[in-house]
Amino acid sequence: MKMKWISLAAVVALGLGFVGCGNDDEAVVVTEPVTATAVEFIGMDAPSNVADMSRSFSTAKARVYTSATEYTDYPLEYTTLFGVKDKVGTNPYAAGQLYNYKMQPLMDVNGAPVIAEAPDANSLLNVDGKLFLVSHLEYDSILADGSDATSRMPMNMILTNIEQGTDGKLKAVDQKAIDHSSVEGGWIFCFGSQTPWNTHLGGEEDYDLYFTEASGAAASTAAAGLNAMTELYWDNTKTANPYHYGYNQEVEVKADGSYVLNKRYAMGKGTWEMAKVFGDGKTALYGDDGTNVFLLMFVGDNANDLSSGTLYASKFTQTNAAGSATAAGTMSWIKLGHATESEVKALADTTTFGEIFDYLTPTAVAAGADTTGYTIIKAGHTGKEYLKLKAGMEKAAAFLEPRRYAAMLGGTTEWNKMEGMAIDEKNKKAYMAISTQDKGMLTDATFGTDHIQVAKNNCGATYEITLASGQTDTAGNPINSAYVGTSLMAPTGLIGEQIATDAVGNTCNPNKIANTDNIAFSEKMRTLFVGEDSGTHVNNFVWAYNVDSHKLSRIASVTAGGESTGLQVVDNMNGHSYIMSNSQHHADFISTTPADLKATLGAQIDKFNANFGYIGGMPGLK
Repeated sequence: MKMKWISLAAVVALGLGFVGCGNDDEAVVVTEPVTATAVEFIGMDAPSNVADMSRSFSTAKARVYTSATEYTDYPLEYTTLFGVKDKVGTNPYAAGQLYNYKMQPLMDVNGAPVIAEAPDANSLLNVDGKLFLVSHLEYDSILADGSDATSRMPMNMILTNIEQGTDGKLKAVDQKAIDHSSVEGGWIFCFGSQTPWNTHLGGEEDYDLYFTEASGAAASTAAAGLNAMTELYWDNTKTANPYHYGYNQEVEVKADGSYVLNKRYAMGKGTWEMAKVFGDGKTALYGDDGTNVFLLMFVGDNANDLSSGTLYASKFTQTNAAGSATAAGTMSWIKLGHATESEVKALADTTTFGEIFDYLTPTAVAAGADTTGYTIIKAGHTGKEYLKLKAGMEKAAAFLEPRRYAAMLGGTTEWNKMEGMAIDEKNKKAYMAISTQDKGMLTDATFGTDHIQVAKNNCGATYEITLASGQTDTAGNPINSAYVGTSLMAPTGLIGEQIATDAVGNTCNPNKIANTDNIAFSEKMRTLFVGEDSGTHVNNFVWAYNVDSHKLSRIASVTAGGESTGLQVVDNMNGHSYIMSNSQHHADFISTTPADLKATLGAQIDKFNANFGYIGGMPGLK
C-alpha cells in the first residue's frame, strides 16, 4: 500500500529548478590570531523569563589570557546563519527540503514540500581559502499539526557557501543539497566530526532498519523504515536494502563547491551518533546510540584513508563497586575482523540476516526449542536473543552486524544512549558521552554477563578514556594504533545530578550538565564543549568544561524544548574562533513543565523554525 506523508512545513513555497553554488573570488581578509596562554569562560545564568527561555542566545564571555596576569574579555554572541525554512542564495528550495534519489523534492499528500525540522552536525571547512559548511538534517518525524509521525523520512546533508566579514561575522551566501544517490541514500544523519585531513565525517543513526524481534522472522526488518526508503527515496524503482544504511559517510569538499562522497562501509554498520578520527589519521572511536550498545574502534590500514581497516570491540571490566554513581575500570579489545570497503559493500548488497545467523525467537525458546550451540546476547534491544553464527560468515557478522557479533565474542554491549566522542590530543584522553545512565548499565542478575553495574542516573555522564600505544587485542595480537583505550572513568564535573522537580519543571540540576549529547574539544582552549539533549532541562544548554582547571561554565541557552546540536569548535579561521551550534525540535517541552508555562512559551516559539548557527565573538587562537 502506498504510504501517505504530511509535511511539517506546508507554508514553504516550492521553487523551480536547481542551481549549484560556488564561492566568489573575493580575497579573504585574515586577522592575526592571538597567542593565548589560557582561556577561561565566564558563564551566564539560566534564562529566567519567557523572552529569554523562548530564544537561543549567549551572554557569556571568553577571558583570553596573554600572560599570567593580563587578559581580555570577549563577549560571546549567538548568531543564526539560516533556518530550515529559509532559502539561501541560488537554492530554489528551503534548506530543510528533503529529496528522492533523482534530487527531486519530496512532497506530501497535499503537494507541499517536506521540510526536515532537525538540524544536526556542522563542519565549517576552509578549502583553499574558501569557507564551506557541511550540515546534517537528522530526521523529520513531526507532522504539520504538531503530532508525531509514525515513521521517519529519508534524510539529507546540506553544503553551504560561507562568507566571513572583517569583523568575523559569518554569512550563508549560497547553498545546495548533497546528492546521496551514489551511496544508496541516507538514513538519520546524526552528529558528525571533522577528520585530520579536512573532510566531514557524518554518522547514520540506524535505529529502524536492522533486524529486531518485533519484525517477526529472522530475515525481516523494520517495515516502516524500509517502506520510507523504497517508496519515498527510491520512488518504488527498487526495494531498499537494510544493510545499505547505518554507516559513516565522508564528504570531501572542493574549492569550486563540488564534493566527493563516500559511504565508509569498512567502518561497520550501527546506530552511529558519530565517529571521531584521532591525530594519527586512522584510529576512530564510535558513539553507538540506543539500548545495550557498544564501543567500537576502527584502525585504518593507512593514514587519512577510511576505506579499509580492522574493527575492534571494547570489553569493559568494572573495578569500582556495583551500584557506584558511575563506572570505572579497565578496557580490553576484541578483534572483530578486517575488510575493505568494496568487500563490505559486496556483502551488504547480497547478504540477509538469516544468511549470517541462525536465530531462535524467545517464543520458540519458551516452547522448549533446543538452544545447544546458540549464544544468548543483549545487543541493541532490551530482550534476549539466541544466535548461532553460520559457517563462513565471520566477516559479514563483523561488519554488517558488529554489535551482535561483539556480544557473541564477549564484548560489552551494555552501554546506554552513547552519544558524542572527542579527543584531547595533548593528554591522550578521549571523551565519551552517555546521555542517560540506565537499562543495560544497571545491575542485571538475570543475565549471564553483567560488565557494567552502576546506579541509574537520568541526567547522564561524560566519561574520560585514557589512551595508550603498545596495546594488544584479547588474542595477544598487537593493535597498530597509539590511541587504544586502556581505562575509563567519569570526571566529577561531567556527571549530571538528579533533583526533585523545580518550579519550571527541571528534574536535573540546571547548574550542571544533563544528558550530554554533542561534545567537541578545543586544544587551544583546553576545553570540552558539551551540548545537551535532555528531557530533564526545560532549556538545554551549551557548556564549556576546562579539562585542566575543571571549571564548568554555561555559555549558551537553547530555545525551550529544543536540543543543542551541531557542535564544532574552530580555534582559528582567519583570525577568529567559532563554536558551531544548532538547535532542533523547538517547543518539544518536557512532561514536567507546568501547563501554563508550556502554553506561554509555546505561543512565543515557532516550532518548525529550527536553526543552524554559531557562537562567536572570540579572536582566533594560536
